[in-house]
This record gives sequence, structure tokens and C-alpha cells, in this order.
Amino acid sequence: MTPAPWTPLSGAMHAVALEVLRRGPLPRSELARRLDLSAGSLTRLAKPLLDSGLLVESGSTGHESRAGRPTRPLDIVADTHHFIGAKITHEDVHAVLTTLRAEVVASARADLPGRDPASVVAALRALVAGLVAQLAPRTPHITAAGVSLGGCVADHATVTGAPFLEWDDDVPLGALLTDALGVPAVVDNDLLALTRAEHWFGAARGHDRFAVLTIGAGIGYGLVVHDRVVDSPDAGVGLLGHFPLDPLGPLCPRGHRGCATAMLSTASLGAAASVGLRRDVGYDACLDLASSGDPVAGPLVMASGRALGRLIAAVANLTLTTEIVLTGEGARLAEVAHPALREGLAYDRDPRAADVSLDVRPVDFGLWARGAAVTAIQTYVLGRVGGRAAP
Repeated sequence: MTPAPWTPLSGAMHAVALEVLRRGPLPRSELARRLDLSAGSLTRLAKPLLDSGLLVESGSTGHESRAGRPTRPLDIVADTHHFIGAKITHEDVHAVLTTLRAEVVASARADLPGRDPASVVAALRALVAGLVAQLAPRTPHITAAGVSLGGCVADHATVTGAPFLEWDDDVPLGALLTDALGVPAVVDNDLLALTRAEHWFGAARGHDRFAVLTIGAGIGYGLVVHDRVVDSPDAGVGLLGHFPLDPLGPLCPRGHRGCATAMLSTASLGAAASVGLRRDVGYDACLDLASSGDPVAGPLVMASGRALGRLIAAVANLTLTTEIVLTGEGARLAEVAHPALREGLAYDRDPRAADVSLDVRPVDFGLWARGAAVTAIQTYVLGRVGGRAAP
């Protein structure tokens, strides 16, 4: 079966298809209500989408229509299109193969043979071949690919800086991957890609305003306002990393006292614990020691927990959002230092303000790779990524 195209669709038909993709399956009455359409208008718009196979009628909801017949929700055929998503770290690549609704059907990872662009492209090409082989003998139709990494990306095509890969010069990674994979490829900052996935298909689906925070080697921040991801060429700079949190805290590598990097990054906390304990202590070991009541690690972790609470409060206060997703290699801090986190959050949050809902996610690079796939999905169904035209 040839996959039904999303373009060219009229504005109204495109809105119907997009709402079913993001929220479906949906009864016609609910779909009409969401899009402020009459029943007749929805029927007229849905017919060509059903005839083309882009939409289908799924199983009965059990709810009866006015005519007394059970309604049949509209849905998409998600597996007519497949998308590659990949997250590149400084040492490996995590890749997934997803449906049009970002459902993961295959996954794989591989060590990077090198950090130069040619080695990265070669590793991705081999991973994609392995993902397709996992579904043999059925060969999936791959519509597009998305790749994310920690760094700055211009026009979803060119990496202008990736410190973890030691890329200082522009790298046309989108074009290199398009040639290597034989399908359109887009590139995204990893935190923005993760935010897109949470926005369309994740825990924040249905919320028109929310934030994503990550703590680990660095501090990451993504924001959705008015149901759109806030995108910027500066997204990969890590601007939130130097937000001041503790005037008496340690110095970060750039000389800022008590900023988010100094208080929350895994390297900073591990270094502080190593000095206090006079031996090398990693981040997770520091959290373990704090949990067992260690007199050195305990106060350090609690101070970091309070700083995290203050950072969450700052994001909620400045963006007027109450829905925040926290993830990253350092997200376990929220569990170990939970009382201190709540103390810091309450300290900077007006008691009259709404409660902040914090969804803590253990780090999973497969989810980050899925985010890159969602960037590719958005490129295909919108003709752009977020608010910008696709390359």
C-alpha cells in the first residue's frame, strides 16, 4: 500500500488529519467540537481523507449517535509511514524506528567509532540498516529521519557547534545524512526534540503550556507556550545553566557562584563530594552516600536539591506554567533530595500560586531518540519544524 500523502491538503482538511494524529482515535462529535465544525462540515472534510486511506474508521466506541447507531471513531493508519530517530551522545548513538504516531517498533544503539562527522554518519547508516532488518521480512516505508544532539543547529540542517563531539566548525549534517540514508533528514537540538515529543505524544500532550528541564552534564530547558515549542538558534547554548540559585554556592567553570551548573550538574556535585571525602566520588555514589546519611554527601545533596527546587520555581514563575517534566542523567536528585527540593520550590513560589506538577523521568536515551523522530514527523505533516519551514 502506498502511504497516503499529507500534502497537498487544504487548511481545514489538514487540521482534521492533524487533530486525529495527535489526539485520536476520536469520535466525529468530539473531533467536530475540538475544531469548532458542524457535523456536516466534518463529514465533507473527512470523506476525501477516508477515501485516500489517510484516515480510517476504527472500532466502535460503544456510544450511540443520534440515529441510534454506535459511532466509529476516526483514526490514522500509523504504520503506513515510519520514521528514524537518533540521539547522538559523545560516545554512542541511540536510534529508534517509529510509526507516524511516534510508537517505537525497533531500537538499537552503537558506540561511535569516532567523533568526526564521517564516523557519526557511518554509525547512523549502520544502525538504520539494523533497525530495518529487525522488521524483516516486512520492509517498512521510511518517510524521513530525525537526528538530535547536544549543541546548536541552524535551519534544522547545519550543526554550528557541538561541544560534546568537539565540533567547532559548521557541519551540514542534514545533507550528509540525507545522502547516506536516502531519505530526507532533519537535525535538531536534543532538548528541543525531546520537548516536541512530550508536546505531541508524551506526558504533556493536551497541555498548551509546559516546560522540560534536564540536569546532567549540563542544564537543559525546553518550553511550550500557546501550544507551540519556543524555538531559537540559542536553544543549544544552555542559557539556563548559569541562572543564579545560591549566592553562597560553589563556582562554576566560568566563575559564576552558585549558578545552576555549579549547583546541579553531575560533574559539579561529584567534584564537591570528592573534595569533602578526599577520594574520587561519582554522582550516583554521592547520591547513594547521601541516602545512607553520610555527613559530607548529605548536606551537599540537600543543597543541590534546594537549588533544583528554586530553579523549578523560577521557570514556573517566569513562564506561568505549572506543568514541568524533569529528566536527564541527574534526575535522581529529585528523589533523593525530595524534601529539600520542595523547600526550595516553596521558598520562591507565592503560596497563593497554583501547585506545580513535577513529572520526574529516569533518563532513557531511547526517549531522546524518539524525540528526534518526532522532529521528522512534524517536518512531514506540517511542512516545517515548529514555527520554521523545513529544509
